[in-house]
Amino acid sequence: MKKILNNLEELKNILNAREGKKIVFTNGCFDIIHRGHVEYLQKAKELGDILILGLNSDDSVRRLKGASRPINNETDRAIVLSALECIDYVVIFDEDTPLELIKFIKPDILVKGGDYKIEEVVGREYAKQTVLIDFVNGYSTTNIIKKININ
Repeated sequence: MKKILNNLEELKNILNAREGKKIVFTNGCFDIIHRGHVEYLQKAKELGDILILGLNSDDSVRRLKGASRPINNETDRAIVLSALECIDYVVIFDEDTPLELIKFIKPDILVKGGDYKIEEVVGREYAKQTVLIDFVNGYSTTNIIKKININ
C-alpha cells in the first residue's frame, strides 16, 4: 500500500473509499522523530480508523522554524513517518498552516498537541471533533538539536 500521497487526487480517492471509517488528521514538521512524536501519533491513531498526517514541506518548515531547519528533508521525513505502523497516509503541504488540507479532508477528528488551546487549532471548524493530546515531557526536536550542539 502506498502511504505517501503525492497530490490531492490520490487523497480524494482515499477519502472516497473510506466506507464509513473514521478519519483522524494531524500535522507537523516532525523533523527529528523521537519518542514524543511516536507516542503522540499512536494516541492519535487510537481515536479513529485512518490516520492522515499533514507534513510541512521543507520551505514551510524554514518559514516556521528558521533557515537552519529542517535537519531532515521532506522526502526523508515522509519516508520515516510512513514506516510507522500507526500512520496510514502522509501528505506534504507547502503552506504555513494545514488549513486548505483540513478543508479538503474534513476529518472526523482533528488532533493537535497539548501545547495548543482548542480555540487556537487551525481548521477546527472543518472537523467534527478536535482533540488535544499531551506531549511526553522532555522530548522535542529543539531540545535534541541543542543537546547535539552542546556535545
